[in-house]
Amino acid sequence: MRLEGPVMAAPMASLRKRRRGNEDAETESPPVPVHKPSSCPARLLPGTFWLTRIVLLRALAFIYFVAFLVAFHQNKQLIGDQGLLPSRLYLKNIWQHFKGRVNWEALSYAPTVLWFLDWSNMDTNLDVLALVGLSISSFILIAGCANMVLMATLWALYMSLVNVGQVWYAFGWESQLLETGFLGIFLCPLWTLSRLPRYTPPSRIVVWAFRWLIFRIMLGAGLIKVRGDRCWWDLTCMDYHYETQPVPNPAAYYLHRSPWWIHRTETLGNHVIELVVPFFLLLGRRMCLLHGILQILFQVILIISGNLSFLNWLTIVPSLACFDDAALGFLFPSGARGLKDHVLKLQEEEARGTQPVPKLGGVVRRAVHLSLAVLIGYLSIPVVLNLLSSRQVMNVSFNPLRIVNTYGAFGSITKERTEVILQGTASPNASDPDAVWVDYDFKCKPGDPHRQPCLISPYHYRLDWLMWFAAFQTYEQHEWIIHLAGKLLANDAQTLSLLAHNPFEGRAPPRWIRAEHYRYKFSQPWGRHAIQGEWWVRKRIGPYFPPLSLPDLRAYFKAREWPHPEPA
Repeated sequence: MRLEGPVMAAPMASLRKRRRGNEDAETESPPVPVHKPSSCPARLLPGTFWLTRIVLLRALAFIYFVAFLVAFHQNKQLIGDQGLLPSRLYLKNIWQHFKGRVNWEALSYAPTVLWFLDWSNMDTNLDVLALVGLSISSFILIAGCANMVLMATLWALYMSLVNVGQVWYAFGWESQLLETGFLGIFLCPLWTLSRLPRYTPPSRIVVWAFRWLIFRIMLGAGLIKVRGDRCWWDLTCMDYHYETQPVPNPAAYYLHRSPWWIHRTETLGNHVIELVVPFFLLLGRRMCLLHGILQILFQVILIISGNLSFLNWLTIVPSLACFDDAALGFLFPSGARGLKDHVLKLQEEEARGTQPVPKLGGVVRRAVHLSLAVLIGYLSIPVVLNLLSSRQVMNVSFNPLRIVNTYGAFGSITKERTEVILQGTASPNASDPDAVWVDYDFKCKPGDPHRQPCLISPYHYRLDWLMWFAAFQTYEQHEWIIHLAGKLLANDAQTLSLLAHNPFEGRAPPRWIRAEHYRYKFSQPWGRHAIQGEWWVRKRIGPYFPPLSLPDLRAYFKAREWPHPEPA
């Protein structure tokens, strides 16, 4: 029986209406989520970088703080008025080279604000630069916010120190900090001091500039290794690295004795992290996140295994740009008025298209970021050509402001560790076989075989690091070591503050200083030397430079216009 008529027509019409409603619902875009406080808080959406900016700024401020702290503690002894390589003399030589004028060429050769300060008291100038840097970086670290003015000031201050630091600042991480700090300027609003400045969201151009930086750092480090030393190909470099690195730490002592297959795995893993993982940045959000996680874990392992200054800590900074707000939300507490809740509201405004953006300010900001992209692209041309070259060089800047640089580390591995040991004697005759020679101990580099390797990262002892280079070169290539000897002959208190122990403290200074060359090896754990409390086993190679007295050096110092040390 068929049922027709008005009785059946109404239900059928209702059914057709419901079907049309379902079809319309399937074709419509999903509604914009509305954030409502509840016991189960809403999740942050991927693709924004409000919280990422806070994390990046704090991480960068921490590195700046350490760098300026090192400068404040050591600059006077190294490049001050009575320093081993006075910056005043360095600037004077540049000034004379450019015909006694502070012109554009001189500024380009050594960009530093010290050109415009009084050179008669360089110690004060250096302290002021370091203290201002410490103050600004401390504020950013605590507050989690900054503006372009503060970040540009930090960058200019540190650049001013690096460009007069000579060999003491001639390391790749100095340029890396300047490049990272330069990008940090464009993370921030111009004037506003707010952790979440509503009208200036983080630019994706700046985020990708940080990613381009970590890509070049890692790929450059990987390529310089496979091009530089055969041991990276046969996977044996880690057999030597822990023992021969510049300043080993306690963990290196035990890692050095790992089984051979662990060292092979470490070397192979290094190649994967530096040569393969960087390309994860180009494969979408999830692979970008994986890249950030792997790079940070890799840097943490390097921090645990050696004292490489703040290099590895600094390399973590651009890796943080791999993480968006959704990935970093767990670092911030949830709450009705917390940062995470505020970001949720900003995301909702952006999704609805209701977020107010000042027209003129937005246009100017976009123009600045596009100009930054063009600048980085242009300055990257020689850097990319260097990466592709079979004659690749590492840690080189192609522009005086060090905005885009080449990077790399351990392109070759030393297979034996040698150390320069400075010794002094009070004997009037240096050739007397009965003369008693005593060692000067440095803060962290190997010296007394009984002294445990130190753990200082991210802090950095610049003199200890340069002694590592001096050990496999000659004193003629490191004239500052002769100046150091003269300072020790005078018991110079400022210079002795860079050392751990002065064997002539409280008595007359030594009459002679000499340098001996030693070969160092880690002792065998649970072996005879280790049982006697020795971390190192050393064997004398020969003299590094002969015994010197203060009268012998006065003419040498005068010819170089170095301060003449006098006995204390």
